[in-house]
Amino acid sequence: MKNIVIIGGSKGIGNAILLQQLETNAVYNISRNAPEIEHANLKHFSLDVLQDALPEIESIDTLIYCPGSINLKPIGSLSIEDFRTDFEINVIGAVKAIQKYLPTLKKGTDPSIVLFSTVAVKLGMPYHASIATAKAGIEGLVKSLGAELASVVRINAIAPTITETTLAAGILRNDRMKENMVERHPMKGYLKPEEVASMANFLISENAKSISGQIFEMDYGIVTFKI
Repeated sequence: MKNIVIIGGSKGIGNAILLQQLETNAVYNISRNAPEIEHANLKHFSLDVLQDALPEIESIDTLIYCPGSINLKPIGSLSIEDFRTDFEINVIGAVKAIQKYLPTLKKGTDPSIVLFSTVAVKLGMPYHASIATAKAGIEGLVKSLGAELASVVRINAIAPTITETTLAAGILRNDRMKENMVERHPMKGYLKPEEVASMANFLISENAKSISGQIFEMDYGIVTFKI
């Protein structure tokens, strides 16, 4: 049984990861709101990752940082505060968690970290300037720490396309918008949280012990293919 710390496991992709891990691992969830589930293997800490001190956890094998943002505006409508907020949620929060738990992680079994990027880092998309900038920081962090921690802790990131979560509810708010999103992707679909969770589960498993410093695009072909 592994000890898995999930930051942002109360909803969306983080919650899907949490639900897939609970039966076989001890899961520590850190988020402002508690998950809508109780389980013997789950311990929840209610706090704001950016504002509050992170809890002490005695043993950690895996750290997964899930918080993100979708702040889509034209560049002229984005304030400096928008850029600062997105960077803090996506990058500073992850750095804070890594710095806090790295000494404990280093003592873990096959220790690993999973972060989240977006396809918008590689695919130029209008109105994504702030979030793409922040997530590019995540990709740089993964590459740098992958090298720095190569013999000790594995770190990878997943870069999903649009995923059906509450965070993306505005983009997928009706059937027509969902159909348009399906048509935009060459493989005619978009992600469910459980699909992304399955990739995270692979990356923290022994099957991925040779993999670190990588960004895994889950894109339904939108970045990879021109059809």
